[in-house]
Amino acid sequence: MSFGVYQDFYARTYITNQSPSTIAWIGSVNAFLFEICGLISGQLYDRGYCRQLVIGASLLQVISLFMLSLAKPDQYYQVFLSQGIGSGCAAGLLYIPTMAVVSQYFRKRRELVMTFVASGACLGAVVHPIMLNNTLNGRIGFANGVRASAGLISGLLFIACFLIKPRVAPSKAPTTFLTTAKKCAHDPAYIFGTAGLTIFAIGFYYPLFYLQLDSAMHGLSKTFSFYSLVIMNTSSFVGQLTSGLLVEYFGVPGVMTFSTFAGTVLLFSLTGLRTLASVVIIGILYGYSAGIFQALWAPVLAVLSPDPSDLGARMGISYAFMALGGLIGPPISGALLTGDYIWWRGAVFNGIMGAIGCSCFIAMQVVLQAG
Repeated sequence: MSFGVYQDFYARTYITNQSPSTIAWIGSVNAFLFEICGLISGQLYDRGYCRQLVIGASLLQVISLFMLSLAKPDQYYQVFLSQGIGSGCAAGLLYIPTMAVVSQYFRKRRELVMTFVASGACLGAVVHPIMLNNTLNGRIGFANGVRASAGLISGLLFIACFLIKPRVAPSKAPTTFLTTAKKCAHDPAYIFGTAGLTIFAIGFYYPLFYLQLDSAMHGLSKTFSFYSLVIMNTSSFVGQLTSGLLVEYFGVPGVMTFSTFAGTVLLFSLTGLRTLASVVIIGILYGYSAGIFQALWAPVLAVLSPDPSDLGARMGISYAFMALGGLIGPPISGALLTGDYIWWRGAVFNGIMGAIGCSCFIAMQVVLQAG
């Protein structure tokens, strides 16, 4: 969620020999691997390898971030390998076990607790962009700034390795991937939910990647541009926290549909971003809706998974499809912007993707209510 800082820094300072679309592939591949690695981690989690996944992925994340600090200016492949591939794989292997293990400790309010846990990502995304902007663009510089970031993340992952512990023993006969996939293929609500996640993900990352650059290119002050992502991520943190309360009253499917509808409207509204006030308003409102959307990734799949024994596999399958949206969305947006930064093109394209994704969630809700 902090890649927008890197996108801006790379495009204007560190990798100036590449287009915004090419640079966006770093973040989109990271997001793609984050989600598609769920196919592996979901299966391993269901087989009882939760702690091994957390420890191994934590080590890979630490190594990848410290390798990123060694990348040289205009050496695109070095950044791509360490940040795009290494860090993306590590994050993907970490996500499902850290979320799914929470569901083992709660029954009555499982979705509510999972939304609170998911809000931690947005809390980090409030602090991290401030740290990165002040180190990458300050006297510390890129190498030491990335090392400082890697040190912070290393400490937090070290704590997680000690705290995360499965409560329930794995099934002696875990459901195979093919068996789970066949069940998913005959589940209309699951199909619509997965389609909604996939298509909405195409547009979802556009503000996260380009809001800071958009602000800077429209002539807003450098300091304010740096904090545009912080504004959005702070609002996203509030959205994730309050999503649990909204779920208590309206249910997971209803809140997910609302968040994607609001996000779609705000993606289209990016065509009018011109002034400081417009950045603040759009950043706050989109951040809030995006926070709800992110918080409900796992809970909506928990609702769509009647059998807890295959929850990890079902999450992995959905995230694999969702990964395709995260992979192609930002580069397409960068290509539509071109070197002349024609901003309305990206806003319209991603708004259309958001509308289609929202329609899939509406269909999912209809199927669930009919069942």
